[in-house]
Amino acid sequence: MARLFQPLQLGTLKLSNRIIIAPMCQYSATEQGQISYWHEQQWGTYALSGAGLCIVEATAVQREGRISYADLGLWNDEQGERIAVLLKKIKTVSPVPFAIQLAHAGRKASTEKPWNVSHGKAQIASADAHGWQTVAPAELAFQESDEKPHALTVAELKTIQQDFAQAAKRAVEAGFDLIELHAAHGYLMHQFMSPLANTRTDEYGGSFENRIRMVMETFESIKKAVPDDFPVGIRLSAQDWVEGGWTLEETVALSKQLEQAGAVYIHVSSGGLHPQQKIDVHASYQVPFAAQVKENVSIPVIAVGLVTESMQAEGILEYEQADAVGLARAMLYDPRWPWHAAAELGETIQIAPQYLRCQPHGFRDLFHPFE
Repeated sequence: MARLFQPLQLGTLKLSNRIIIAPMCQYSATEQGQISYWHEQQWGTYALSGAGLCIVEATAVQREGRISYADLGLWNDEQGERIAVLLKKIKTVSPVPFAIQLAHAGRKASTEKPWNVSHGKAQIASADAHGWQTVAPAELAFQESDEKPHALTVAELKTIQQDFAQAAKRAVEAGFDLIELHAAHGYLMHQFMSPLANTRTDEYGGSFENRIRMVMETFESIKKAVPDDFPVGIRLSAQDWVEGGWTLEETVALSKQLEQAGAVYIHVSSGGLHPQQKIDVHASYQVPFAAQVKENVSIPVIAVGLVTESMQAEGILEYEQADAVGLARAMLYDPRWPWHAAAELGETIQIAPQYLRCQPHGFRDLFHPFE
């Protein structure tokens, strides 16, 4: 049996296969941070894709923690209640588990929708409509043209930790099957981790142990807020791709501590912290980072990074570079990617019974109805 279609255990959650829909911001929420019709159709598509797990987009735990004014939020009960209604509907037609990625954008917040600017995601000034004051470990802006962020006090960062915990409670109540803490791509958790963004001189800056204190305490606050057996994972940027930044060796060391703290998996990406990053982009370019983490932890590791072909994904698992593969843009391009991978690898896949009649001519037992 192809490894891609073998089951995988993430703590108490069992996946039917090892294809993960990685979180992708859609910039399509209401200005109140609530789901829109876009999310209804998009999440429904994910649910019917045949993937083993869907992790929905980065969801802000504070209004000021959004990347843009059109980001999803979970900082109040009404947001959670609306999500609960949608997830309940989805679960009537698909058993695919849904996870949520909880996040705070830090100094990379208050930006325009990416398709509304000619290049990048331009920050909106705090005095302008749709803009607000950003926060960060220190008064260091992401881009030179950005406003300086407010340097968080210890009391303020403790409030953020509690907001992550409260959002985690809402996520459980809404019906999500797993929570992922976003500590990658230059957002707030990652900003505390990297010396390029964190120049603090208190207990949250300086040494490695101090720089990871925010992410460790936030992770622990989430764990305390959810049931004991509820699975919580984390996404990390393995390195900054800038000299003097966060390193792969530090990612490995942090991953070991997160495993001890109860993380059920490590989701390995990279970059996003500094505009001068120089990334060598090619197929599977981030997979070696996942492989290095996997050598040092016993919990599952998810690899991402231009994984687009089924044989490519199968090879990553066959050579034990990771335990699962995450697809983001590839799933947007081809929402039936798991079906096509099953056909190419000679495997079967569970789908909604309404689709059984579309099994391609010449295939036998490619499709089986959801159990």
